[in-house]
Amino acid sequence: MNILKKIGKRLKLAGELLDFLWINKMWWMMPIVLLLLLLTVLIIFTSNSAVVPFIYTLF
Repeated sequence: MNILKKIGKRLKLAGELLDFLWINKMWWMMPIVLLLLLLTVLIIFTSNSAVVPFIYTLF
């Protein structure tokens, strides 16, 4: 249950960042932030996985 609270707080922080960018009309930064989030997810999911050899072929 404690892990779910930590994940919820992190998602809340990401949502606040995207709201800040939208309100201050910094739309050009949103693709950069989304790309960084996607790369982070890719690194986390492939850290100890059988998918790693297939990821190497993409790059």
